[in-house]
Amino acid sequence: MERSAASRRRSAWLLAAALIVFMAFVVYRSFQIAGYTCSVCIEFQGQSVCRRVEGSTELDARRAAVTNACAYLASGVTDSMACERTEPRSVECAAIN
Repeated sequence: MERSAASRRRSAWLLAAALIVFMAFVVYRSFQIAGYTCSVCIEFQGQSVCRRVEGSTELDARRAAVTNACAYLASGVTDSMACERTEPRSVECAAIN
């Protein structure tokens, strides 16, 4: 059963509209201002590094800062996991106004 040209055109417009709405949502979320900033310093296997990250919540910002610092200090999955379980040397988090 073949669909009419009008039906195909309407489906194409609906698909295009849905795609535009989705793209607008992605752009809107990517420009949303973070709520917290955290600066974390970690010492792992004799090396030390500090990283500052912004996030929507304090916990998200802290986790991201730890992950970022460990990406610099550790090599491989096992080291990365061990580093992320290491207690940070210092943590400073603040709300962004």
